[in-house]
Amino acid sequence: MNKTIFIIGSGFSSLAASCYLAKAGYNVTIFEKNSTIGGRARQLKKDGFVFDIGPTWYWMPDVFERFFSDFNKKPSDYYSLEKLNPAYSVYFGKDDFITIEDTLDKIKIAFENEEKGSSKKLNQFIDKAKSNYDIAIKDLVYNPGVSPLELVTSATIKKLNQFFSTIKKDVRKEFKNERLVKILEFPVLFLGAKPSDTPSFYSFMNYADFGLGTFHPKKGMYQVILAIETLAKELGVIIKTNKPVDKIIVENDKAVGIVSNGETYKSDIIVSGADYHHTETLLDKPYKQYSEAYWNKKTFAPSSLLFYVGFDKKLINVNHHTLFFDVDFDIHAEAIYDTPKWPENPLFYASFPSKTDDSAAPKGKEAGIFLIPLAPGLEDTPELRETYFNKIIERFENLTSQNVKKHVIFKESFCINDFIKDYNSYKGNAYGMANTLTQTAFLRPKLKSKKVKNLFFTGQLTVPGPGVPPSLISGKLVADLVIKHHSI
Repeated sequence: MNKTIFIIGSGFSSLAASCYLAKAGYNVTIFEKNSTIGGRARQLKKDGFVFDIGPTWYWMPDVFERFFSDFNKKPSDYYSLEKLNPAYSVYFGKDDFITIEDTLDKIKIAFENEEKGSSKKLNQFIDKAKSNYDIAIKDLVYNPGVSPLELVTSATIKKLNQFFSTIKKDVRKEFKNERLVKILEFPVLFLGAKPSDTPSFYSFMNYADFGLGTFHPKKGMYQVILAIETLAKELGVIIKTNKPVDKIIVENDKAVGIVSNGETYKSDIIVSGADYHHTETLLDKPYKQYSEAYWNKKTFAPSSLLFYVGFDKKLINVNHHTLFFDVDFDIHAEAIYDTPKWPENPLFYASFPSKTDDSAAPKGKEAGIFLIPLAPGLEDTPELRETYFNKIIERFENLTSQNVKKHVIFKESFCINDFIKDYNSYKGNAYGMANTLTQTAFLRPKLKSKKVKNLFFTGQLTVPGPGVPPSLISGKLVADLVIKHHSI
């Protein structure tokens, strides 16, 4: 009889793992605590508006293609993609913004308009970033983080210095214009750390941005979740919602089942795509690999204060993705990473999916998602949320020269307390553990438990790290490891 695998959680990494494991012949069941699947990539529907609660950026389309091709499928079998043009715009002051278009040639023109000679430097910078991308995304990130030797290849040896320099140093060595610097430093924020703490090698994110571009799945990112759910079910995966896991049962140092809603379920193998720290709280103390002190010392990616807003009119002077960098990034970063506190003047990001996608809002109306990065673990109250909504909306109105506050039909918010309640997220982090030098590859929490046989982990706190494409890869890595240790 084929072995039974239980997967905790139904985010990108869990769903991906379920597909690979079912394809390999295991009997796979997913246990999801919430009423809908998707983990952080769930959806909010209200009054004819549709919002992606979590990820809104579709980058690295090749990773999605590689995932689906492993099952002889294509993304287009499940959803349609549109390349955004412009990809995004960045505000630096009132009516003062730079637009990033959909090809490198167009982006070079924007850079040259800003700083003479910068387009040539950008070409060289992106060439190096592409070389890193080819090494990282086509090779390195598909390693399971078991040994330091995974990082040692003929290609990485040539780039060794890039692991000991930083994005901030590299960018500022070549570009003097502060606005261009901010645009080039922006993509690594997806990795959850400051540019000054992110190794130069991660410039491959700049190639993802300028070289590959930004896409939008028709009807939103949730369509990708639904696509992988469809694939999983085609492969025989069973998905149970409203099934929080209360305990992982261990007998003779081996995971043998779970307790959910007071009921015991027996299985041969357990994979957790839930928050890593939370998963270890489901184990009796002797079976935890990592202490509270361990987690407390780690650099976590930010949490976020998010607003999902329905407007009763179409907005002007914004694109599908719009960044607001009109305040000092370093001061905001300090409030996230160095002395955690609510930032006085936060940078923020806004997404208006209805600029591209008619399904996101009723005709003549606009759906807006606003995000402020925050330090995890901060106090989160309704009063603070309201204060910060007013702060960013006043700035938004001023920067984009329009009145929007009186056109708000409704707003819903999501912040630290919600990340904890809905996802059991450590300190309410939104993106997992940052990819700093000391938290890269084999230095991240392990995919396989060192103390409990048949217990595995996947997701953004383990390898390869934060983000949707890495989560898909993490699902493949853990499945490969399970198959290696437990052949049917």
